[in-house]
Amino acid sequence: MADIKRHMRQGTSLLWIRNAPPGPAEINLMENLHRFVIHVVHRAADALERLRSPGAAVVFAEFPLAGCEPADLVEAIHEASPHTPVLIRDSQGTVADAVRLVRLGAGHFMSGPLDENELIGQLESAAEQLRVSAIAADAEAEPWKRSFIGESRPIREVEHIIRLAGPKRSTVLITGETGTGKEVVARALHQASPRGHLPMIAVNCSALPENLLEAELFGHTKGAFTGAVQQRVGRFEQAHNSTLFLDEIGDMPLDLQTKLLRVLQEREFQRIGSSETVRVDARVVAASNANLAEKVAQGTFREDLYYRLNVVPVTMPPLRERASDIPLLAHHFLDKICRIEGIALKRIYREALDRLCAYHWPGNVRQLENAIEMAVVLSGDRLDLYPADFRLPECGARKPLTAAPSAALLPETGLDFEAAVTSFQRNIIEQALERSGGNKTVAADLLRMKRTTLLAKLRNLETPANVVSIKSA
Repeated sequence: MADIKRHMRQGTSLLWIRNAPPGPAEINLMENLHRFVIHVVHRAADALERLRSPGAAVVFAEFPLAGCEPADLVEAIHEASPHTPVLIRDSQGTVADAVRLVRLGAGHFMSGPLDENELIGQLESAAEQLRVSAIAADAEAEPWKRSFIGESRPIREVEHIIRLAGPKRSTVLITGETGTGKEVVARALHQASPRGHLPMIAVNCSALPENLLEAELFGHTKGAFTGAVQQRVGRFEQAHNSTLFLDEIGDMPLDLQTKLLRVLQEREFQRIGSSETVRVDARVVAASNANLAEKVAQGTFREDLYYRLNVVPVTMPPLRERASDIPLLAHHFLDKICRIEGIALKRIYREALDRLCAYHWPGNVRQLENAIEMAVVLSGDRLDLYPADFRLPECGARKPLTAAPSAALLPETGLDFEAAVTSFQRNIIEQALERSGGNKTVAADLLRMKRTTLLAKLRNLETPANVVSIKSA
């Protein structure tokens, strides 16, 4: 039960401004806003007073509101708390009102009857934008976090290693599937080090043939080989007092692995065609999407080099194992792409975000970024991104789960059937929430049920009648 309560608690604060106390429909809506701590006020003055002290993160104001106009409220809120997202609903509002308020800084405008799905989607979108802003603020203290997006447990573990290993000169080996962000980790390690004021030097070991890769790494003298018309400084020399990132290290030829091992051990090398020894102080960070231990067993990678590289190991998790980071990453990429294109910031509709969270992402974070960019392009001038804007290959759809095997045995003395079923449901739901990092959309997808059905089961499991323990006779 403790695990379910932990996943149901959410920390984003919502300030709801409305004339009258919430009725049955509003109370039902509030029950579906699990990620928010909701404060209801009835006067604009009370809302502004609360905003002047820490607390409210998102504002939802319903009009008509006594003694206050929407435009006045938006301006007053931005004066009191410039970064607070404001959503306005006016049952009598017009298109002209919407245009005017959005230009004044309102995050979204709704008119007519309350659309619960639209409101929940817009509030969750505002909350994700706040999380992106919070990460950007944290990056002022830790600049390496500017491009390091995520709050899931696997990502927090990687961040912990970066904080510890970043300031050191120890060699780091980053492993993980293609597209998980291994170079992002390498740059974070570099930026977290005293070498961060110099540029990091990167080499893709799989992009060049052996003879050119050796010259790329160690440099050469004039006339060392055909085409060497002048002396060249290699990447190791360029990375002196800085960081050298060797991507796809598993594809490095065996002969070159021997030379790399000597550089790592002795901190010196010779340019091709030269007998002069060059000493260098370059911190090496390597990355591979292949299992280097398996390559060692196959004889295609030197065992001594593997252990020399694997001083500080970092494993980047695939996106499917950090699904709770998908909304945060999606909004980060959306903000980045819209700024690059010089267009107004778009919004991801709730159903579209649900689809992104339920997708398997075989191409990981890189595929997600490309999907966001495609949606921005295909949406044209629309501000909202819908599910149809995300054309995701079927190969990334989550594979159907087989039915869970029955492991329950009926004791000879019998058991309480309802209590046993409740215990089983609680256990399965806790596993789904744990696997999804607390993301209820992903958890519902894992359980092959609608999100609303999962929320109803969570509420049911929280009732006193279901707080039971199963004891077999």
